[in-house]
Amino acid sequence: MSSLRGIALKIASVVLFVVMASLIKAASDEVPVGEAVFFRSFLALPVIIGWLVLRGELATGLRTRRPGMHIVRGLVGSSAMGLNFAALGLLPLPEVTALGYAAPLMTVIFAAMLLGEKVRIFRLSAVIVGLVGVLIVLWPRLTLDTVEGAAMLGVICVLASAVFRALVQIHIRRMVQTEQVAAVVFYFTVTTTVLSLFTAPFGWVMPETGTLWMLIAAGLIGGVAQICITSAYRGAEAALLAPFDYASILFAIVIGYVFFGEVPTLAMLAGSAIVIASGIAIILRERYLGLQRMRARPTMTPHG
Repeated sequence: MSSLRGIALKIASVVLFVVMASLIKAASDEVPVGEAVFFRSFLALPVIIGWLVLRGELATGLRTRRPGMHIVRGLVGSSAMGLNFAALGLLPLPEVTALGYAAPLMTVIFAAMLLGEKVRIFRLSAVIVGLVGVLIVLWPRLTLDTVEGAAMLGVICVLASAVFRALVQIHIRRMVQTEQVAAVVFYFTVTTTVLSLFTAPFGWVMPETGTLWMLIAAGLIGGVAQICITSAYRGAEAALLAPFDYASILFAIVIGYVFFGEVPTLAMLAGSAIVIASGIAIILRERYLGLQRMRARPTMTPHG
């Protein structure tokens, strides 16, 4: 039953994150990126604090052994968020979502480079296939006779965001060895809120009423989505939940078409399918190897 609850929470988080992204995209013509990051982070704080209070984990969320690690996580994570928000203002929502799938592939590469994890031929092959899928999504942008500067800037932003997100995942793997999940969630939100304030001198604006409500909703929804995904991983295995991340493309296509008039291209759909297939192959393979390792462990037998 806990696995089903975990899956439901994971899907809920995926839907909420796509809705949040669509609200940020809708506000992007009027509001600078740094200001959008502030609203997303600051308004998520009361939601997260309330959640920690209800769970009796506020003290845990405030306790840390390695404050420097939280600052680094905040710097890298806020960079990823800002770049992704910038891309949302320059590219269609489904395309930003599809290119964002490069992050798990890059995580595999960085895990080998920075953590010394062994990458077998199957996983390496799947990563290469996935990167080919990313290239297929990008191909129309690379082969246009007249390349749109804004669109290419959006591509650069979303790919850079994927790199930073992959680095965040590697950093979190180190953090959870000494830090509680509640602390990771809380201090990331605090750090991102503070860092976003440094962008205020670069042109923050007073949003119109409709835009202001969209930003408020984006922050609150982002906080609820963060709680959903954290709760999901407490109730089910990561390998079981990870494939549901790719459901975001379906919601992005629907929202992009209905609210922004964005029609997905054949290249985007084909490339996304390849990236998703490679990502799921890696997840399933790692789950299989994990089960094999568990079965190979010697069982303790009583003596005497």
